[in-house]
Amino acid sequence: MTVHLNTQADLEEAIHALVKQDPRLKPVFELAGMPALRRREPGYAGLAAIICGQQLSTASAAAIWARVSAAFDPFHHDALRRARAARLGRLGLSAAKIKTLKNLAREIAADRLNLDVLANEDADAAHHALTALHGIGPWTADVYLLFCLGHGDAWPAGDLAVQEAVKIGLGLKTRPSAKQMTPLAEPWRPMRGAAAHLWWSYYRTLKKREGVIGAADKADAVLHKIPATTRSAAARMAARRRRPSKIKSAK
Repeated sequence: MTVHLNTQADLEEAIHALVKQDPRLKPVFELAGMPALRRREPGYAGLAAIICGQQLSTASAAAIWARVSAAFDPFHHDALRRARAARLGRLGLSAAKIKTLKNLAREIAADRLNLDVLANEDADAAHHALTALHGIGPWTADVYLLFCLGHGDAWPAGDLAVQEAVKIGLGLKTRPSAKQMTPLAEPWRPMRGAAAHLWWSYYRTLKKREGVIGAADKADAVLHKIPATTRSAAARMAARRRRPSKIKSAK
């Protein structure tokens, strides 16, 4: 069964089911409260926005995506596929990201990839399908599945903020690695994506109330790092740059 988090009601239903399913999450939920659902545009534009922000600060990612999305309106994979690398470079994209975006555009144009259908696939299979593509790492794949497609079982095992929250919430001695996070999340299937929303909320609550987070402070909370992919992107990006700086997440 594939759970979809398309609305706030979907997320709330999943969170309540998780707390009932795993009593360890009850104190986490009581402290964090109900998280808010964050969704972004699916398809090529949504994944391109995430790729543009890889390994960058929130402000830098926002500025580059604002330029890229404004330069291609409407934003379509064929436009990026045909664009000269020099032009993309002048917009602030690195050679590696240009290669990734162009390769992704070619895969879509050749009908070898349909990003939207991944929402209905098994989360692990969808994750592997994305990470098999050039330049798409685990963090990028999981963020796309969770925030752009609303895949209810996507699990960002490599996200430092989620790792730190799980460590504290489950009383672990050390922060679990991405490999260790996989078995830890097994009790939350098929709603690991909803669990991730809860753990992010828990992390932010701990940081605000107790200042207990240290090592993960340099990781960006995922849902604050993805620029909006709309025609008003530049305005939204400017507004986000005025917000307090966030934590930088691992790729």
